[in-house]
Amino acid sequence: EVQLVESGGGLVQPGGSLRLSCVASGFTFSAYAMSWVRQAPGKGLEWVSGLNSGGGSTSYADSVKGRFTISRDNAENTAYLQMNSLKSEDTAVYYCTDGSDWGQGTQVIVSS
Repeated sequence: EVQLVESGGGLVQPGGSLRLSCVASGFTFSAYAMSWVRQAPGKGLEWVSGLNSGGGSTSYADSVKGRFTISRDNAENTAYLQMNSLKSEDTAVYYCTDGSDWGQGTQVIVSS
């Protein structure tokens, strides 16, 4: 059974940082590209960032470019999203996905 479990969300002040983690199991993690997608309150899904199976190629939405960094540790079956200089508009539930499976999400609230 494929499982993706996100963690690391929480309440942070504007300008702060968080690191999200996504632990994968039930499939060959190192063979799959991974992405982070978010859903802000009352809005649709927004793709945030992705990286290839080896971790050497990354891409970002314009809204987070220069502030967020995606990475992965294939030995630990874990993907990460380092989020710096957080803004109120980053408030959302963040999901990791391998393209067909999704985690339960982790809530990020950016507020003073």
